[in-house]
Parts: sequence; structure tokens; C-alpha cells
Amino acid sequence: GCFKGTRTAVLDQIELWTRDFDKPPIYWLNGLAGTGKSTIAQTIAERIFADGQLGASFFCSRDFEDRRGLHFIFPTIAVQLARKYTEFRSIFVPLVRSDPAIVDESLYSQMKKLIIEPLERSAISTVIVIDALDECKDEEPASAILTVLGQFVSEIPKVKFFLTGRPEPRIRRGFGLPPLAKATDVFVLHEVEPNRVDSDIRLFLRHSFLEIAGRQGGLDGRPTEEQLDLLCERAAGLFVYAVATVKFVDHRNKNPTKQLDRLLQLPKSTVCEGKTKFKLNTTLDSLYTSILQEAFSDDDPMGDPMVRSVLGAVVLAANPLSPSTIGALLGFDTGDVFPPLSSIHSLLTLQEDTDQPVRPFHKSFPDFIVDPTRCTNERFRVSPPGHHPELLVGCLNLMNRTLEKNMCKLPDTVTNSEVPDLRERTERYISPALQYACKSWHKHLVDEHTTRTPEITSALHRFLENKFVFWLEVLSVLGAAREAIDALDVITKRLEASPTVELANDCFRFVTGFFEVIDESAPHIYHSALPLSPQKSMVRNLYKRHANPMARVVRGLPDSWDPAIVTMQYSCMATAWSPCGRFIAISDGGSTAEVRDAATLKRLTVLESPEGYTHKLVFSPDGRLLTS
Repeated sequence: GCFKGTRTAVLDQIELWTRDFDKPPIYWLNGLAGTGKSTIAQTIAERIFADGQLGASFFCSRDFEDRRGLHFIFPTIAVQLARKYTEFRSIFVPLVRSDPAIVDESLYSQMKKLIIEPLERSAISTVIVIDALDECKDEEPASAILTVLGQFVSEIPKVKFFLTGRPEPRIRRGFGLPPLAKATDVFVLHEVEPNRVDSDIRLFLRHSFLEIAGRQGGLDGRPTEEQLDLLCERAAGLFVYAVATVKFVDHRNKNPTKQLDRLLQLPKSTVCEGKTKFKLNTTLDSLYTSILQEAFSDDDPMGDPMVRSVLGAVVLAANPLSPSTIGALLGFDTGDVFPPLSSIHSLLTLQEDTDQPVRPFHKSFPDFIVDPTRCTNERFRVSPPGHHPELLVGCLNLMNRTLEKNMCKLPDTVTNSEVPDLRERTERYISPALQYACKSWHKHLVDEHTTRTPEITSALHRFLENKFVFWLEVLSVLGAAREAIDALDVITKRLEASPTVELANDCFRFVTGFFEVIDESAPHIYHSALPLSPQKSMVRNLYKRHANPMARVVRGLPDSWDPAIVTMQYSCMATAWSPCGRFIAISDGGSTAEVRDAATLKRLTVLESPEGYTHKLVFSPDGRLLTS
């Protein structure tokens, strides 16, 4: 939250808006990166929670899959509303019980059925907070969340939405849609009077340095007022700069006076961030460079590759990793991973517990460290083409070493949902590093050159030949079976013709042919999928010693895979295949169309046609839009 005594005018203005229902129902706190949007959102949520006004909140984050996925937002908000309001709950619970698949439907259907209809019928007055819309994974030209919200906001006049987000094009376009434009109050955070922001930053800095002096000693009344002026000038309204400044001075193993002196000797800069007219990048780049040089300048350059590898894991991993997980993936001792991260703790969210994830405290740092035009010192720069393969090899080696049959010690024949302590078993028997490797190794196959190196091709072949079904088992218990299709698809597309490609194709057919079995029951990979696979299947012959059939097929087992990857029965009047090959849209001619996974035929979403009938479906060339 906001430091006490700062941002008072902004917070008071927003709090007044939450109480005034003559004001527009939507409030957009618009601000550039690092200007304090999430901090303000947290403080507002705490204030209105204390007043009993907060109905629900969702803080988006691109660092976590379940906080960047659009389809998680509305169900999460609906559950919070149901917990808080009895009248909402009495409508919501029967609805979900009668139609559990509603969470798989489109954002439009989710919003309408899970939120709008219960709010309309219960006539609740409340405030909903959604922070960092720009952190969502959203491919639409205009924000998908805002597009849906604009269609319903007029139907719930007693509900207010407090939203934050950077002014990215799709966010601006979303708020520019006619239904939202007239229903939204906009506060541009980076246009607040500089004197007011500087005053808040100065208050924060002064208090923080007094705390450091009281805790560590030294500083002797510094920084002076002139030095505070300089630090505020360099922050240029950016609270994240002030936070980084304090963390740099407050280093556990450094003299704070010397740290402050080094910081004050940085050259001034007036270069703007990106394409915006706002002082950020060069000032922050200077700070980042200074912190990196200070952290590693005295180290033996022979240690630089390890430092870059560790930093590469922090900024390139698909999800935030802990120091212990980084060590397990890259083959380092945790004791060797933590010190370089600790040396730059002013740039990271880092805890003493080495099993807790570490991540950049602000996304401008990853942007900086992978950009050769900004991070000009090669000692520290992370090169994605070089470090993605390193993470890939680490994942493959870890899986090749540690995967084995029935890692979670599941009883025979059960489905995953029948194991009450499945989550506890996965946490006990499958390490975080192995979980990451199983779910995300293919995300480091960034280009064709990566897969064609002998080391990676060899590791891939060993993995498919010796550990493939054990990998499927882990994905099954983690609820991530779909990752297997994505991973095998990447291999078959990226590798040149070779025995590994042939084996990967057979593995792909095994997964698509038995996806429902794999998805629902890890033990039935051995009970059902292996025994029922074609007699000449490479997977069957490689792993038949692990099969545990519940019935013996006497006659009728095919020799090879059917040309049809997967089949389903559906009475349809209209079908369409997306150009990317990932989706199939089908309709029985009624008012709805289903979009299904082309590889598994699992239903992904249901779209409603306002005309009430559908006789033709067409995907746009980029696969983003479906027209009925």
C-alpha cells in the first residue's frame, strides 16, 4: 500500500468517487509503468474493505498463469461476491451447480451469467477492483475484458468498477468504446502536478533513510535537502525509482553512506521512456547499471557465466522460480545461486527462504537486461537465444534423471479426482523444479536453431525414449495434460527429419488418441492407454513392460494409428477450422457455437449469436475472430 501521508489527494478523490453514485460507474487509473498504480489500487481496496464497500478484487500479474489468464477474472470475482453477499450467493450457487461448465464459456457468457444476472436480481451496491489490466494475456485489438464490461455496465447501476492499467493501445481502445467512454472517469497518474508527486516521493525517501540510519547507523543526517532534490529529480515522478534507490542504499552487507555516495555520482539523464514523454529509461538504466556494476565488479570474471545464467532464469522463466529451483534446473548449488541474487536484491523481490519465488520488482529490469542497446555491459546482459537453450537442457536433464513410474504412489485404477490428497502428494513427491520442467520445457524451444543442436536433439530423444509416459503421468496429476500436445507439436515442427521426429510424431498420436484417459487418470496411462495403443506404435513397444492392462485384447487391436486423430459425434449445421489449426468451431444451427481444441476436441468456450441461429461460421485470417 501507499506510504502513510503520500498520494492523499489521489486516494481521497477515488474514495469520494466510490461513494458518489451520480458519478460514472467506472474509474480508470491510467499510469505509466512504475508510477504506483498497483500501490494505489491496494490502498483503495484496503480502505473500502474496511468500510464494507469492497465486493471483490483481482490483481492481474503476467508473472503467474492464473493471474494473467482472462478466463480466471470473472469466476474469481463471482466467488468473492458470493462469499460476501448472502443474496448473491443464493443465486450464484444453484447456477454453478446446474451448469459447472460455465467456467469454460466465453468472457461474455461468464460476465452475464456469473456476475451481471446475480447482481441484477440481488440489487447489491458494491465496488469491484481490478488492477493491472495491461498484465493480462490478451490478443484482442481492444481489451477483451473492457469490451465485455462495456456491454453490461448500464445494467448494474449500483455497482462501481475501479480499474487500473497502463495506457497501452488495446487498453485505450477498450476505454474508447462508446459504451465505456461515457461511463468512465479517467485519472492520468503521470499527469499529476510534478510538485505534488515530488513531495510524496520526498516524504517517502526522507522517512526511509531515517529508518535505515536508525537500523544500520551511519548516514549522519544525509541525504541533505539538496541531495533529496537530486534524487526526486531523477525519480521524475516514478515511485519505482524511489523504491529502487532506497533498496540500493539499504544493502545488508554494504555501508549505507558509501552506497548513497555512489548513487549520487550517477550522471543525470533526461531521456524519455520508450515513446512516451516521461523520464524513465535512461535514469533507470543508469541505476540498474550502477547496481549491477557495484554487485559484481569485484568478482572474478570467471564467475560471470553463472551470474548471467541465474539472471537469465529470473527474467526468461515461464513462471517465477525460487533460488533452489534455479539451482536444480541449471545444476548449481542453492548456496551458489542465492548470493548473486542477494547482491542485486534492490532489483528483485527476494526472500530469505530459498524455496520462495524470486522475480524482478519491476518489469523495466527484464526489458533492460535483455536489450543490448540499453544493457551495454556484456558481463551482465542476458541473451535470450543463448539462455533459453540452457534452461531447456536443464529441464530435459532433470526429467531424464528423476522421472519414474507412479511418482505420486497413486492406487491402481483410480481417476485423479478420486484421490483426496492428490495435491499434497504432488507437492511431496514432485519437486517444484521437476514440476516446472515438465510443464514448461518446451517454452524454451524458441527457434529452429535451438532444437537442432546435437546436445538438445540427443537429450530430447533420450527423454522420449525413456521417460515419455512418466512425463505424461506427472502432467496428468498436475492438471496440465494439454502441455504435452503443445510440447510435441513444437518438436515435430522445429526438428528436421530424424528418428527423433518419427518418435515425437508417434508420441503425439498417443497423447491425442488417449487424451481423455491421460487427462483424467494417471494410472490409466498404464491400465488403458498403453494396452490399447496400436501394435506397431513406437510408444507401445518402448513402454509395454510398464503396461498393466485391466483386460486383454484378444482380437481387433489395430497395427497402426488411424488417420483420424480424434473423432466425436455432433449434429452440426456449421463448422470452421481456425487458420492456426488450433481450434474448431461448430454449431448445430441454433443460437450458440462451440469452440473446441482441434487436437483433443475439448470444449473451450461457447459463443452466443444474437440472431438466434447459426448457419455459417468463418474465422478471420489471424484466427482471433469468429463470425457467424
